[in-house]
Amino acid sequence: MVTDHVKGYQHVGIPAENIEETRKFYTSLGFKAKYETINNEKPVVFYELGDILIETYERKEGVAKVTGAVDHIALNAVDIVSCYEELKKGGFDIAEGPCHLPFWDHGVIYVVINGPNKERVEFIQQFKSEEEKDNALKALGIPEKAPEA
Repeated sequence: MVTDHVKGYQHVGIPAENIEETRKFYTSLGFKAKYETINNEKPVVFYELGDILIETYERKEGVAKVTGAVDHIALNAVDIVSCYEELKKGGFDIAEGPCHLPFWDHGVIYVVINGPNKERVEFIQQFKSEEEKDNALKALGIPEKAPEA
C-alpha cells in the first residue's frame, strides 16, 4: 500500500504571483525563510514555523487567484522508489514524475498524482546522503538534474 512508504506531511505548495510580496506576508505571520533557490528561472522559497513547511514559488503559467488555489499537498516519502511502484501498480493518475530536483543538501525526488477533484498530491523524499539519492536515481532510471544558475 502506498501509505506504507509515507511518514507524515512534508509541505504545502502555494504558487505566488510576487515572491517578495509573499515573503512579506509569511514572515509577518512569524514564518522564517528556511530554504531559497531558483527553479526553471523562477524563485522558490520554503518557509517554516514549528513543524509547518510551506513552499512558495513563482510560476511561468501564473497563478489561479481564486479562493482555494493551493497547488499541492506533499507527503513525506521514506522510500520514493517503492512508493512510485505502488502508485503505478495501483493505477493512480500520475501527473508528474518521478523527478529529481537539487533542493536541500542532497536533493529530492518526487511524484505527483491527480485526485478525483483535481487536487494534486505529491510524494517526496528528501535525501540524507548523496549515496541514498544516487541509489534512488539509478533505481528509477532518471538522470540527476543539474543545478540551475
